[in-house]
Amino acid sequence: MEVKRDILWRVYLSFIGIVVLSLLVLGRAFYIQQVQGSYWRSMSDSLHQRIEEIDAGRGTIYSEDGQMLSTSLPTFDIYIDFMADGLREKNGKRFKENIDSFSKALANYFHDKTAAAYKTELQTAYKKKDRYYPLKKKLQFEDYKIFREFPLARQGRNKSGVIVEENSKRLMPYQTLATRTIGLSREYVASNGKAKKQNVGLEKSYDSLLTGQKGQRLVRFIAGGVPVPVDGYQVEPENGKDIITTLDVNIQDIASTALMKKMIESESQYGTAIVMETKTGKIKAIANLGRQKDGSYFEDDNYALRVTEPGSTIKLATLLSVLESGSSKLDDIVEVGSAGQMVVGPRNVNDAERAPKPVLTVEECFAHSSNVGMSKVAYKAFGNDPKKFKEWLHKFYLDVRSPIDLTDVPRPQLASFEKNAGGTMNMITMSFGYAIQISPLHTLTLYNAIANGGKMMKPYLVNRVVRDGIPYREFQPTVLEENFCKPSTVKAAKSSMEMVITEGTGKPAFKDMPFPVAGKTGTAHVADGNIKYGDMVYQASFVGYFPTNDPVYTCIVVVRTKPHAALHYGGQIAAPVFREIAIKLYAMYIEQKTGPTYQVTKDSLNYFYSGKSSDIKNVFKTLTVGYSDSVGRSDWGNVIADNYQPVLKEINVSKAVMPNIKGMGLKDVIYLLENMGLKVKANGQGKVMVQSIQAGSALTKGMTVYVELG
Repeated sequence: MEVKRDILWRVYLSFIGIVVLSLLVLGRAFYIQQVQGSYWRSMSDSLHQRIEEIDAGRGTIYSEDGQMLSTSLPTFDIYIDFMADGLREKNGKRFKENIDSFSKALANYFHDKTAAAYKTELQTAYKKKDRYYPLKKKLQFEDYKIFREFPLARQGRNKSGVIVEENSKRLMPYQTLATRTIGLSREYVASNGKAKKQNVGLEKSYDSLLTGQKGQRLVRFIAGGVPVPVDGYQVEPENGKDIITTLDVNIQDIASTALMKKMIESESQYGTAIVMETKTGKIKAIANLGRQKDGSYFEDDNYALRVTEPGSTIKLATLLSVLESGSSKLDDIVEVGSAGQMVVGPRNVNDAERAPKPVLTVEECFAHSSNVGMSKVAYKAFGNDPKKFKEWLHKFYLDVRSPIDLTDVPRPQLASFEKNAGGTMNMITMSFGYAIQISPLHTLTLYNAIANGGKMMKPYLVNRVVRDGIPYREFQPTVLEENFCKPSTVKAAKSSMEMVITEGTGKPAFKDMPFPVAGKTGTAHVADGNIKYGDMVYQASFVGYFPTNDPVYTCIVVVRTKPHAALHYGGQIAAPVFREIAIKLYAMYIEQKTGPTYQVTKDSLNYFYSGKSSDIKNVFKTLTVGYSDSVGRSDWGNVIADNYQPVLKEINVSKAVMPNIKGMGLKDVIYLLENMGLKVKANGQGKVMVQSIQAGSALTKGMTVYVELG
């Protein structure tokens, strides 16, 4: 009995011991997890490190005349690590000494909260030992520069706990001008969580050059898995290269303005206008306007590359093919009748308007845009072998993608040329602009070849790529076909296009023209997508060149009308836009054109240049030029001469006072002034010679500064 009691007693003691021990273990686990959890998690995170990529600054896209079309401006996100040693040492002495002045500085500058509100939020985050407290997001450079001088923030990262993350924002100074051609640079998060690019236009075509070389940095993960860069372990990125385009801002503005006026007036669905330099193939302007739901117009798509049935502008290809094949001559007689319609081969062909007489020459058929006449000469040449017409279209680059330096260029669509698949009927239909879909750029390239004496040029948008101001890659005009047709054919085609203006469908639009032009009207009855022939939607176009004696520019205008539009012919809608563009370009670039004069002078003692101090220093370093540096920590400086010795002096920048921007380039001006809350309007090229608001003047946010460059 005693033995049994002794055994039970020992069992009870063991059980109690196990229970007590278990309670101690559970209590300790609870204490570690709940009371000391944040501490141990942060310790664990602090041991977790990895290498992250740093995005390079994206290159800038410029116009040929030096205007900035697309650039990146930095923005800054500010965080505070309240577990930084500098804020915790000596029982938080530094934090307590600076919290009042820091809160007041934030409140006085940003005006979004009171100093008391800032102080309360900062104290709360400090007590919570927040490792990544978001203080400010998307600060502009000038705001960030001032923030760096705030109490606490100016003491450096280790002492203040301030963490700065730099991002970039893509800016287009000319807003909607050539938006679809310049393109967009943007990223989105895919379903797999990875960031993917969704660029268009030049931003996509030259993305690899604009993007640059990414850098790397070592980051340590703090509480919550937030990465914090480790000082001293960083490889700086190499910024992207700059792109110099063939676009001219003034020509682009002229084309966009002329097109916009007609779009608003006619309430058309969309339109495009392209201006090409005749001898080189350079694209000087591409305007694209689409009607929005609210009735406004915006560059929402690149209609210059969209393939559609062109209508009568294709008749140049028909004319060239029959002249080159020798089946017809300009003065050959063609019976078109007086009814406005006629059976040609296997199909009935209608004219939009009756011919002025029942019998026309081939040249008159082209000038008066007779579908009957042009289809008859095409049937005469290719009725027995429609594939011969296809061969000519191939020679004219009308069945292949345009070779322009853009990605995602659509391929033309042509109906079958097989005789057993309606090839003969399709060929006849193509001869006046249906059963074939090509882009306005295809049409422009063909007409430009005639304007250029039979030399077909590749259309292109980029002149050169520049790295740190030094040419990296040059692009020269490219000849696609040196003589794509005989000189006699070129002469005949030019004569026919001139007759369009003097006697044909273009005569009303170009009456009293101050200089001679040549071209062709086009009108297509549209049936594509959700549009049916019964909707009475038309595509009106005009393509031509000027001046006729020595062509400088070739231009095409294409407009898709609203349903049942009263005015829908190419001569009524598109030709007036062409006329306005031509007159303005002639006055600005042709009539007043004179050769530049140069005068050699000695080196000036009064040269002057301004800009970012770091950029100026890099230039001096690259050129191994000695200079005197007196800018200190200032981000901006100007260079003056002191007995032929460059001196770099500080420019004082304050958000309330206009700085001296004379001598700066446009990129620096936009970067500086827009970050100060100002708007910039620039004229000319080069560096700033005149500023509308004088240095030292008081500023108000939103003011516009006009600058003259020279």
